[in-house]
Amino acid sequence: MSSLKKLRTPHVLKWVSLLCTENCCSPSKSSLCLNGSYQLRFCTTGTAVNLGKNLGELAKRSRVVRREAQAALSEYFHSTRGFQITDAENMSKNAPEFFDSLVKRVDVCDAKVGRSVARFLRYHPVNEFEPFFESIGLKPSEYLSLLPRDLMFLNDDQLLLENYNVLCNYGIARNRVGKIYKEAREVFRYEYGVLQSKLRCFENLGLKQSTVAKIIASSPHLLRGNVDEKFVEVLAKLEKAGIEYEWLEEHMCEEDSYNWKNMLELICLLSEIGLSDEQLGELFRQHPDLLLECSGRLTFCLFGLLMKFGSTLDDVRTAILQFPQISVLEFTNNLCNCYKFLIEINMAVQDIGSIVRSYPTVLGSCELKKVDSLMSSLNCGKNRLCEMVKDDPYILEKWVLGVRVDRLQEPKRVLRVRMMKTKFLLSLGFVEKSKEMEKALKVVRGKGVELQERFDSLLNVGFSREQVIQMVRVSPQILNQSKDVIETKIGLFIKELGLPVSDLLTHPKLVSYNIQRVKLRLSMYKWLKDKGLVHPKLALSTLMASSDKRFVTTYVNAHPGAPEYWQRLKKEIYSD
Repeated sequence: MSSLKKLRTPHVLKWVSLLCTENCCSPSKSSLCLNGSYQLRFCTTGTAVNLGKNLGELAKRSRVVRREAQAALSEYFHSTRGFQITDAENMSKNAPEFFDSLVKRVDVCDAKVGRSVARFLRYHPVNEFEPFFESIGLKPSEYLSLLPRDLMFLNDDQLLLENYNVLCNYGIARNRVGKIYKEAREVFRYEYGVLQSKLRCFENLGLKQSTVAKIIASSPHLLRGNVDEKFVEVLAKLEKAGIEYEWLEEHMCEEDSYNWKNMLELICLLSEIGLSDEQLGELFRQHPDLLLECSGRLTFCLFGLLMKFGSTLDDVRTAILQFPQISVLEFTNNLCNCYKFLIEINMAVQDIGSIVRSYPTVLGSCELKKVDSLMSSLNCGKNRLCEMVKDDPYILEKWVLGVRVDRLQEPKRVLRVRMMKTKFLLSLGFVEKSKEMEKALKVVRGKGVELQERFDSLLNVGFSREQVIQMVRVSPQILNQSKDVIETKIGLFIKELGLPVSDLLTHPKLVSYNIQRVKLRLSMYKWLKDKGLVHPKLALSTLMASSDKRFVTTYVNAHPGAPEYWQRLKKEIYSD
C-alpha cells in the first residue's frame, strides 16, 4: 500500500491513457478514483471518438456522431457563411447524400467531431449549391445539370436566394421549392419585388395566402407570365357551382401537378351532358378526385370506357350522379376487372355490353374474387356463374373480396328469379312452358320488379297496354334496358327522327338498337330516298337488321357520292 501511495498522479494518468488506447474498450460507466480528487472514464461517450477514424464510418454506426457532424455543418453554414439559422439547419439535415459524401472525406483528427468537421471545411470549402438543391427537394440526378459552372457560393446568386426566401416566407415548405425550381426555373431570376407582386395577384382573385401557397406548390407553372386564364375560369366555374376556394386547399395534393385546362374541359363536359351547377357542386364535394385525380384525365378515361360499351351520354350522366363513395381510380379498375371477370366466365359480348350499360355503378363498386376461387366456393362451373350474373347482376356485390361465399346447395336464387320473371310474363299473356315463354325467359334479364318498371315506362310514352304486350311478345329483349334509356330512345325516335308510332309497333326491336346506329342509317336512307336511289317504303327491319358492311354494300355504294356522305354523316353523329 505504501508503494502505491508513492506513485505520482501524472504517472497514473499516463498509465490510464495508454490502457484506453491499447485496449480500445467499449464505452463504460466504470471509473477509477484516485485520492478522491480524480474520476476518469476508461472510454468516453458522446462526441469523444477514437482518433484516426473516418467520420463517414462512425456516422453510419452512431446517431450521436451523425447529429454532432450535422450540427457542425449547420454552424459552418450559419456562422461562417452567414446563412439564416433555419436555412443552415435545413441544408445540413435535409441533404443526406451531400452529407454522406462530405463526412467520408473527413478524418477525426482529435476527440471532437465538431472540431474535425470545422477544420476540414476551413481548408475544403464545399459547393453550397449542392446541399441547397438537395434540401429543397431535388435529387442529385436532377440538380447536377443545374449547378452553375462559375459559382460555388450561394451568396453570389442573390436573386436565387431572394426569390427562395420569398417563397418560404409566403408559406411554401422548403422541400417543395425544388419542384418549383425544376418546373419554373425562371421564377428564381425575377427581379426584386416581382415574385411578391405575382403572389398578390392570386390573392386578388379571392384566394387566401395558405390556399395560394398550396396551389403554387402543386402548379409552379402558374407563376410564369400573367395569371393563367384557364385557372381563373376553373375558379369561376367552381364559384358558380357553390364551391368555396378553401375546397381546393383541403383536397389538392402538393405532390401532384395539375393541368387546369383539362380540369376546365371536364367541368364543361359535365355541364354539357346535363349536370346543373348545383349538381356539379354536390358531385365535387362528395367526390373531389373526379376533378383533381390526374386533373380529371381518369374521369375522361372512365367516360370513354363506358361509351365503348355502348353507353349514351344520358347513361354516363346517370352513372356519374350515382357515383359510389370510392375513388375514380378504384371505380375504373373495378369496372375493368369486372369486364375481365365476365369474359372469363364465357359471357356473350352482347350480354356484357348490356350489363355494363345498365349496371355501371354495380360493376365499379365490386372488387371481385377470382373466378377459380369463386367456382370452388360455390361448387359450380362457369356456365352457372354466367347465368346467375345475367339473371341478377346485383349478385356480384356478394362475390367481392373479403365476403364469405357459401356453397350452393340448391339453385334457390336462380329459381326465385326465374319464378319472378315467369310470373311477370304470365301477367302479359304468355303461356306457361310454351316455346314463346321459354324464349322470353332466356332473353329477358332482371328481376320481376325491374321488368314491371320498364314495362310501365313504355306505357308512359303513350303506348296502350295491349300495344306494349304485343311489342314484348315480338321482341322481349327491349325490357333489358333501364327505364331512363327506354324513355330517352323512344323520345328521340318519335320527336327527333320523326318515326311514326306504328313503326315501333311493327319493329319494336328498334328500341334495343344503339341510338347512333338508328340515327345514322335512317339519315342515310332519307338521303338516298330523296335522290330516288332506294325504294321509298323500305321496312325498318330491312334497314336495321343487316350488318354495317352489308348495309354499305347494298345501299351506300348505290351512288358515287353516297360513301363520302356516309362517312361525313357517321363522323358527325358519333361525335355528338
